[in-house]
Amino acid sequence: MEEEKGDGSRVLLLHNAVIVTMDNDLRVFQNGSVVVAGDRIEAIGRSSDILREFSDRANETLDLEGRFLLPGFINTHVHTSQQLARGIADDVDLMTWLHARIWPYESNMTEEDSYLSTLLCGIELIRSGVTCFAEAGGQHVSGMARAVELLGLRACLVQSTMDSGQGLPTNWSTVSIDHCIESQIELYKRHHNTANGRIRVWFGLRQIMNATDELIAATREIAQELKTGIHMHVAEIPFENELVMDTRKVDHGTVSYLDKLGLLRSNLLAAHSVWVNDDEIRSLANADVKVSHCPAAAMRMLGFAPIKEMLDLGVCVSLGTDGAPSNNRMSIVDEMYVASLINKGREAYIKGSTSPTALPAEVMLKMVTANGAKAVLWDDDIGSIEAGKKADMVIINPFSWSMLPLHDSISSLVYCMRTENIESVMCNGQWIMKDKKILNINEEEVISLAVKASSNILKRAGISLPQRFNLIC
Repeated sequence: MEEEKGDGSRVLLLHNAVIVTMDNDLRVFQNGSVVVAGDRIEAIGRSSDILREFSDRANETLDLEGRFLLPGFINTHVHTSQQLARGIADDVDLMTWLHARIWPYESNMTEEDSYLSTLLCGIELIRSGVTCFAEAGGQHVSGMARAVELLGLRACLVQSTMDSGQGLPTNWSTVSIDHCIESQIELYKRHHNTANGRIRVWFGLRQIMNATDELIAATREIAQELKTGIHMHVAEIPFENELVMDTRKVDHGTVSYLDKLGLLRSNLLAAHSVWVNDDEIRSLANADVKVSHCPAAAMRMLGFAPIKEMLDLGVCVSLGTDGAPSNNRMSIVDEMYVASLINKGREAYIKGSTSPTALPAEVMLKMVTANGAKAVLWDDDIGSIEAGKKADMVIINPFSWSMLPLHDSISSLVYCMRTENIESVMCNGQWIMKDKKILNINEEEVISLAVKASSNILKRAGISLPQRFNLIC
């Protein structure tokens, strides 16, 4: 049994749980207990030991009756501002998706729209067991921050930042490098380490096709100075690499060029990274760059990312859902299942023979917990259930048709678990969902306001969607 003095006055004792700690030793307590004091885990161990030592101190004791207790899941790439755009860009190529649908939509959003979008996205994140997410980039960080604070989530927020490139909306196309950097510094000053320390502000680079070398260099330096992260879409499509090779004169593409510019550092979270070669994977590993793998979105528009090769070379790979217009489902639970199957299938496609052992269940769980925590530079506090870490945890009820029987608990958590099995979620020592009820917001009210706001944005953006069938009104 481990113990560390908690600094909170409220003491909660959770016992009779199957605790999958995701610590360095991958310990699983078959009948375990956790003591939460304030916002941190004070002790973890066998139920008999914990109950004997802490029962008198506990303000509340909760019997989990054999349910799973895991660290809160971490979604390392999600566009919360795009939640209101779910379904507006299905079945189109990436450039149409970006230039004709998403950018017009995002550029017509207000801060209030972003607030509602993040609330709506947050509901889905919480219901899939997410306690922390890395924002992939939007235009109204203050709206996001207001929503995150209310929801009770933990987040690394980032502004979508661009200073060049084709297809930009008029109100984005004249932004200077100074404005890009200064606006993010202001957001950092206003929101970093707010919401009881649950919000951190990172710097954003949308993608290399929309960033000059000067913006990349300035972003690299200010993020280093402020000791924060950089979130960037990297090597998404072949055209991106071709453009970089043609205009920047490098041998392969984005990763090679970012290495030349000195951006490959341990504080870079590279999203997707689908079109990378072996040398570039080694560069990512050597620089300790973190990669967010978004399998559903990648298979929809980008391709097969070489995830097994990355993991084999020591790259820290985590999981993200991407945004609602590129995935539609914000469930990290679904993403674990999809990621494992896609990467097994990729092995057969590459090698001509099946490889069912590729990316097994334990790797998937690590990607959404410990690796996710490293990716968002928060692994000192989250990513595992250990004494001294923040009390970010998820309770999973496996006693349903979707998960029973439990022959192999770890595989069942990846291959059988559904969002419906997520029962309660705690972040920073506070319940944000209890017994499947979101606690800090009115879901029905958020949904109603979000639907209305989404329709208004579509009208302002002048986006009309194709009619797929013979609609009779």
